[in-house]
Amino acid sequence: MNPAPVIIAIDGRSGAGKTTLAIELAARLRAHHKVSLFHLEDIYPGWNGLAAGVERYVSTVLAPLSRGEAATWTSWDWENHYDGDTRVTLPAEIVIVEGVGAAAEAARPLLSAVVWAESPDEVRRFRALARDGETYEPYWDQWAAQEEEWLGQDNVPGHADLRVQNLADGSAPADLLRLLPYLPALAPVLAPELSARRGLRLRAERLDTAPDAPALFQSLYGRSPNAVWLDSSNAGAARQQAGTEGDATAAARSRFSIMADDGGVFGQCVTHRAGESLVSAGSATAKVTGPFFRWLDTVWGRRAVRAPEGYPGQFTLGWLGCLGYELKRESGGSDLSAPTPDAALIFAGRAVVLDHAAGNTWLLALEAPDAEEWLGQAKAAVEAATGPNAGATAGGSTGVAPSLVPAFRSRDTGTGYRQKIAAAQHEISEGNTYEVCLTTTLEARIPADSLDPWDTYLALRRRNPAPFASYLRLGGLTVASTSPERFLKIASDGGMRAEPIKGTRRRAADPGEDARLRTDLATSLKDRAENIMIVDLLRNDLSHFAVPGSVTVSRLCAIESYATVHQMVSTIDARLLPGSPRAEAVAACFPAGSMTGAPKISTMAILDRLEAGPRGIYSGAIGYFSLNAATDLAVAIRTLVINAGGDGMAELSLGVGGAITADSVPDDEYEEIRTKAFGVLSTLGATFPGE
Repeated sequence: MNPAPVIIAIDGRSGAGKTTLAIELAARLRAHHKVSLFHLEDIYPGWNGLAAGVERYVSTVLAPLSRGEAATWTSWDWENHYDGDTRVTLPAEIVIVEGVGAAAEAARPLLSAVVWAESPDEVRRFRALARDGETYEPYWDQWAAQEEEWLGQDNVPGHADLRVQNLADGSAPADLLRLLPYLPALAPVLAPELSARRGLRLRAERLDTAPDAPALFQSLYGRSPNAVWLDSSNAGAARQQAGTEGDATAAARSRFSIMADDGGVFGQCVTHRAGESLVSAGSATAKVTGPFFRWLDTVWGRRAVRAPEGYPGQFTLGWLGCLGYELKRESGGSDLSAPTPDAALIFAGRAVVLDHAAGNTWLLALEAPDAEEWLGQAKAAVEAATGPNAGATAGGSTGVAPSLVPAFRSRDTGTGYRQKIAAAQHEISEGNTYEVCLTTTLEARIPADSLDPWDTYLALRRRNPAPFASYLRLGGLTVASTSPERFLKIASDGGMRAEPIKGTRRRAADPGEDARLRTDLATSLKDRAENIMIVDLLRNDLSHFAVPGSVTVSRLCAIESYATVHQMVSTIDARLLPGSPRAEAVAACFPAGSMTGAPKISTMAILDRLEAGPRGIYSGAIGYFSLNAATDLAVAIRTLVINAGGDGMAELSLGVGGAITADSVPDDEYEEIRTKAFGVLSTLGATFPGE
């Protein structure tokens, strides 16, 4: 009797390349494990024997192997069309079974993982007949009919943990091996494969040049289906204003911009919705059930690389993207669904980092067969984007000219929003909350080809440069953000920082009026009260995983000025308790308290009732989770989301909101959300609904 093995079934229609895939996967796993391999084609009793063969396989092979016992079974003699000799399959640490029906319903309770292999019909037929020639050809249609009948009753693809487009180019085994350790049932036995991820070598090259950022991104990633630009778009302006009280901190936050896609050997992407993560690597996609932050803990939070010598940044490659507000279900909030993913990230095994303070560029790449080639391409792109005319294609005005100006509709009318403000104040008077960050959503539906997301983002960043601006292209989802607010930073050494914004005034063209507005914000007792309540909330959030006594407020109610608004900002610092799970530390602070109110959990429940709809990406977070265990996340505000549905139409959404307290004036609060929406709407040539 041996310990129960891990059993991986590779299923799929005939000709999907299951046999070769299983053999190659077994060969790779044998580097660290004892592996046993079983082929169902050895047990089917003839060309009409799919159902009978599956039954034999489950009872005589799979059942004993799952108990850690040797399996004794009768083979099929395909030449004589009769039972053949008796064979034995020995148990092993990992057992791979492959063939049509390997993951049939009767087998699945005994399996650790199901892989479904796919190939186009014409490729499958060619591949199967090329292998078995004249033996199989007369029976192809007969066997295919059995497969269709079986799959009509048993949706094996729907139960697959991993699906692979088997292109027969040799990539599938490596892609599968990258994803198999993500499955909870396989993670313990595949510990050697997981540990190999932490022995990565980081290559770096510094170029003493400052390229035009939009031109560089377009050159390197303009054709990438999945790409991220974390864009400190106000870097130049922030440095010019660094002498102004409160703006030096904004300049420091604007030091680095990061550009990356999910190309290359290490590239991956993940999309999470309602407790299920789909992780893709090359030709393979894994379905991992469970909370997102639990999954994040398996891929991030431990130092896997060392920072290059002389490199001043915290990002050393890793995961980049966005977290949606509805992930609050994992941190005490209710379970709501949104039309956009709850999380969407790419894994970048290579990236470009612009150091705006030093005026240079870093190229980062994990050591891989394609690293040298990419470094050469990236260096050439940086040089091309550095010339005097490099930014010509990225220039232009602060507006876009869509062929159809979006007509936005609001989830709430002006009257309705004011009524919700009154309802929030009633909750405050009842003692159920102190502060309610009430939001609404503006939406428009337009032909997808009437608005170019890239041109739209460029116009937004010119009109409203911000320290945490970002452009995310994730398949059909585009996120164009000009956020000024940091949600949470955890440095590789454990330093934590949150910088909530509460309090906003518009900018004025007249310097005197602009100064008056800034002073009005700085002296507003109401705005200070709102800000201080959120500071107290974030002190509590950080304390869950902080060294006792390390939580401090280093800046309280400071004023920072941006292109279109003045903001009141505070800074809370802490020190992460050594050994704490960093993904859980992020979850403890999510969503940003500045977007919920206080106390957080009870106020989120109130918001669910009042807002009567999901927020989606808005109010979530945008940023990175680095391989050196660092993270830096912005609050997803001032953010336009463009969701192309595949039907030729695109849904535009823009969230806006403000903090409601006992002394809020409904008309003033409504005017505030109009002010916050102005930067994005005016860039599109659109107006606030009702104007």
